[in-house]
Amino acid sequence: MFATGIENSIPTINGGRTRVDEMEACGHYKHWRTDFDCVEDMGIHFLRFGPPLHTTFLGPGRYDWEFADLTLNDLRRRGITPIVDLCHFGVPDWIGNFQNLDFAMLFSQYAAAFAERYPWIQLYTPVNEMFICAVFSAKYGWWNEQLKSDFGFVTALKNLVKANVLAMIEILKHRPDAIFIQSESSEYFHADSPAAICHAEALNSRRFLSLDLNYGRRVDSDMYEYLLDNGMTREEYHFFLQHNLKQFCILGTDYYRTNEHRVHPDGKTESAGEVFGYSEITRQYFNRYRVPVMHTETNLREGPTGQEAVQWLWKEWANVLRLRNVGIPTVGFTWYSLTDQVDWDTALREQNGNVNPLGLYDLDRNIRNVGKAYKQLIRDWREVLPASSVCLSVPLADDAIPQPPVGKPSVAPSEGPSAQPGNPEVG
Repeated sequence: MFATGIENSIPTINGGRTRVDEMEACGHYKHWRTDFDCVEDMGIHFLRFGPPLHTTFLGPGRYDWEFADLTLNDLRRRGITPIVDLCHFGVPDWIGNFQNLDFAMLFSQYAAAFAERYPWIQLYTPVNEMFICAVFSAKYGWWNEQLKSDFGFVTALKNLVKANVLAMIEILKHRPDAIFIQSESSEYFHADSPAAICHAEALNSRRFLSLDLNYGRRVDSDMYEYLLDNGMTREEYHFFLQHNLKQFCILGTDYYRTNEHRVHPDGKTESAGEVFGYSEITRQYFNRYRVPVMHTETNLREGPTGQEAVQWLWKEWANVLRLRNVGIPTVGFTWYSLTDQVDWDTALREQNGNVNPLGLYDLDRNIRNVGKAYKQLIRDWREVLPASSVCLSVPLADDAIPQPPVGKPSVAPSEGPSAQPGNPEVG
């Protein structure tokens, strides 16, 4: 799946008084038809996209589907498959923030209503980047509840992951063959010195918490104590162990230059730049969860030469090919996002109106050099990869799944061992 996305972050800042709406800042509400034209022109058939939660989910049982109807039905008409992003870094004002213990239940009701209204949609990211959302909202104090505590972080984390799990359960009631593409930040923490090893090890365990809980994987003993010491109950922990939906999932891994961190002896961190790179860090995540992988986000700002983002695209694509070549089932790649973004240079903590040249197109919808390069990359590789694929194909419509002859082992057609989600032992 060659993909891009429409940036739809909606966190609040200034104590919850100010909403940062990236769709508004980037002009998508006005130019959505033009944006979809750009997706078509790129030759892209998969789009990470979702209606804004804060203006669609008006209250318990109350929804405004106007914008969702317009956009999603237009995507369907164009033959562009949406990977529907239901919650991206924020909640409606009436819910408050991610400390609200009712959030998970309320969000699952929204997911159920969405899946009932759009039964043709198969691919979902119910909650985007659960780990980053919890860190930025409740550990760093940047968004939403703007807390700076381990207790706040664990509360946000358990609510976000529970919301994701319950949403998956509800969506599957309406679309039993739904596939969930997690889209989680892939992180690594490097010890600056021997005195920093303890801190780095703890952070390298903590980076897995959202996915461990989401996939019903037992956390290690240190992380179990950390969770219980900071407000998670045994009953809450066992909820996650009892709801393992990994067989319906693709592990979406996001990678930017800021995803690797240098850890100092006092526990403070700073960006380390690209040290291991995408393929090595994704290999760590795959070995832990053993589900098919998709590169769900990356970008780099266009610099003075105009080629910086082009070189980053080439490097990330080389990393994706490396994963495939060593037998890790890899099903897609995403440049995020379609257009430039606004104020991500301050992680959306400030509204300065700074345009970040990260997109395939600028905000006047003129194609950037990286857009031209991605368009050519898709042309070059689209017909090559399926012939050598050992991965599942998506979407997986029921009537498109060949049934094995009676008495013969179940195999994917011409692809060796079965590579359905949850059974990636291929290569």
